[in-house]
Amino acid sequence: SLRPLPHPSTPPSPAMASYLRVGFVGGGMMAEAMIGGLLKQGLPVDKLTVSEPSADRRKYLADTFKVDIKETNHEVCQASEVVVMAVKPQVLDTVLADLRKQAEANPKVAECLIISIVAGKTLAAYKEYLPSTRVARVMPNTPALVGCGASCYVLNSVCTDKDATAVESVMGACGVVERVADEKLLDAVTGLSGSGPAYVYLLIEAMSDGGVRMGLPRPTATKLAAQTVMGAGKMVLETGKHPGQLKDAVTSPGGTTIAGVHALESGAFRGTVINAVEAAARRSQELGRL
Repeated sequence: SLRPLPHPSTPPSPAMASYLRVGFVGGGMMAEAMIGGLLKQGLPVDKLTVSEPSADRRKYLADTFKVDIKETNHEVCQASEVVVMAVKPQVLDTVLADLRKQAEANPKVAECLIISIVAGKTLAAYKEYLPSTRVARVMPNTPALVGCGASCYVLNSVCTDKDATAVESVMGACGVVERVADEKLLDAVTGLSGSGPAYVYLLIEAMSDGGVRMGLPRPTATKLAAQTVMGAGKMVLETGKHPGQLKDAVTSPGGTTIAGVHALESGAFRGTVINAVEAAARRSQELGRL
């Protein structure tokens, strides 16, 4: 359930969702997914504001969600307790420079908590323009678009525990969210859950190919493969058991599953997946230095 910014003397509860005013600077696909998730979690639509440069996109968001569309980014910041920064990386500096200018005239612009989902942009990028603003950097992933995202976040030095609660409230509306203490670990998160959906799509495609190879129709093979991956993931999350323990539970002596596992191990399956996570994480590190 949605956990809004708590009242000083009251623990967070779903009934307090009306206390959380959330804005979005940028109204792209990820913002749309998060808006939908927040509304499903019970946040009143009158607590949401969005700024978006595309007129067609503004109309779409207003028609679809009935959200308040603001003309400018600083209006969103003024109206919100929490602002999700969801712009393209190449325009972030321009957006922040404008917010800094607006904050000089109206300090309230810089008083919101910013949740940045801008790819590759570090906390230092925000400190340059808005040094006193509380900022959380989040690495989400694309399954957030269907409410099954996996996000990880880090807070800057001026954030509080209340801010952590707010980040988890907002990001938790479209999946699971974890916190790390060191921003450098977001490179590892990028390699694992950020890039991970692509690895899983390859696995699903390969499993489907195997089913077709053995005679199954393609639609049936793909549906079975995708559902198997989703179900196995749910088993890990809901049972709390180690994946190896769950694997052993379906691997009978001399049976079909151990034959398949042996084929995977012969192809260095685990080592290849580990290498993929490492390669993506190192590439994230390289991009961060550019």
